[in-house]
Amino acid sequence: GNKFELRAVGSSANSSAPMTILNAIMAEQLVKFKAEVDKLIKKGDKKDIALLTVIKKYIKESKSIRFEGNGYSQEWEDEAATRGLSNIKTTPKALDAYLTEKSAGLFETTGIYSKREIHARHEIMLENFYKKLQIEARVMGEVANTAIIPAAIAYQNSLIENVKGLKELGVESKSSLDIVKKLSEHLDIVKTNIDAMLEERKVTNKIEDTREKAIAYDEKVKSYFDTIRYHADKLEQIVDDSVWPLPKFRELLFMK
Repeated sequence: GNKFELRAVGSSANSSAPMTILNAIMAEQLVKFKAEVDKLIKKGDKKDIALLTVIKKYIKESKSIRFEGNGYSQEWEDEAATRGLSNIKTTPKALDAYLTEKSAGLFETTGIYSKREIHARHEIMLENFYKKLQIEARVMGEVANTAIIPAAIAYQNSLIENVKGLKELGVESKSSLDIVKKLSEHLDIVKTNIDAMLEERKVTNKIEDTREKAIAYDEKVKSYFDTIRYHADKLEQIVDDSVWPLPKFRELLFMK
């Protein structure tokens, strides 16, 4: 569907946190709803009239968050901006929502978390976030430097020898030269970005504040991931299958 929905979470995720929040919101709203309805009934309104009056009020108040189009589209993102709705796109900053007065009030009035517990959970979630990126960055650097780059260079060297051999025979091989050039381009980009990422990782690891470290990992270290991944994928498509040391996507799905 293209509306708000809950899906099965991944094996490393836990659905208890979002379910706790949704149930807390529902519980708090039902308490407020009953209080408003009871207030109208005490003033003399009939129960049905009181219920409809409050529901009508809620429908009007919730107009800014209701959208009948595709909730995954750019249209909704643009529309949400015009309505003044938040659109936080990074995990560390999104987790700050736990610390707002409104959120703290929700958890405290429903008896779920105290302020101290909220801050503790916020800290834990930030630490969990940056440690995953910390591991991913280290593994990415190791895999690139010890597997991907050596394999690409080995294949490149074999092509260079092939070009030399053909040249000695008086044969020009433009296709082999083109492959060598493409390999060089992708290799340079992978190596340059891996080195830069690992250096940025060293700098980020020295940050003491948990939130600042999480943001730095997200904005500085993680920013290299997509570029490295893209060019590593390109190398995978070029390098001889017998030389490539890692399982390819098709091999993850189907055994050779």
